[in-house]
Amino acid sequence: MACIKLKVLEEYLQEVEVFEKPKVELEQYATSPHIASRMLHTIQASFGDIEGKLIADLGCGCGTLSIGAAMLGAGLCVGVDIDSDALSIFSKNVEEFEISNVEGVQCNVITNIPEQWDNKFDTVIMNPPFGTKHNSGADMEFLRVALRLANTVVYSLHKSSTREHILLKACDWGVKARVIAQLRFDLAATYKFHKKQSVDVEVDLVRFTLPM
Repeated sequence: MACIKLKVLEEYLQEVEVFEKPKVELEQYATSPHIASRMLHTIQASFGDIEGKLIADLGCGCGTLSIGAAMLGAGLCVGVDIDSDALSIFSKNVEEFEISNVEGVQCNVITNIPEQWDNKFDTVIMNPPFGTKHNSGADMEFLRVALRLANTVVYSLHKSSTREHILLKACDWGVKARVIAQLRFDLAATYKFHKKQSVDVEVDLVRFTLPM
C-alpha cells in the first residue's frame, strides 16, 4: 500500500466523511483530498517519512491526513484533536476504511499534550489553524508543540503570506525549515460570515528538520 499512486490516494481520500457543522471558533476547515494527497505523497515519495514511522497528526479533525498516512504504510498514526464531534467522525472514517494502524485521542494540542510524548514521534504532520479570527498565533503554537513531539521531522501547512515569519521563527528555534511545495487551498463558503462561494488561499508545505 505504501507505493500507492497519487491519483489513487486522492480518490480514496474523497471518500473520507468531513464536518457537517464545522465550528468557527476552532477554524474547522477539512483538508481537501487534493491537498492531503499531494502533501502525503510528497512526504513519502521524496523523503520516506511515512512508511513504517510513528506519526502524530495534530488537529486531525475528521482524519483525512491520518487515513492517508495509514494508506502510505505508516507504522502507527495518532490523530489528536480537541473536538469530540470531529473525533467521532474520525473514528467512523477509520472504521469504514477498515484501518487498524490509526488511533484518535481527544486533547487540547496547545495546552494538554502529555510530556511523555516528547520526542516520541518520528514524523508529525498537520494542517493547523491558520490563526485567523479568534485564534491569532494558533499556527505557531501548534508548530511549537509539533517540534516538541517530533524526534526527526515536522510537516505543516501554513499560509504563504506568513512564509518569512515562519522561516525566521524556525531559525530562532534552531530548526531547519524549507518550503517543499506551494499549494492552493480552495476554501468553500463554510460559515455565515463568508461572502464568497470559495476563496483560493496559497499555502506552503513546510518541512522542519530537527537537529540530530
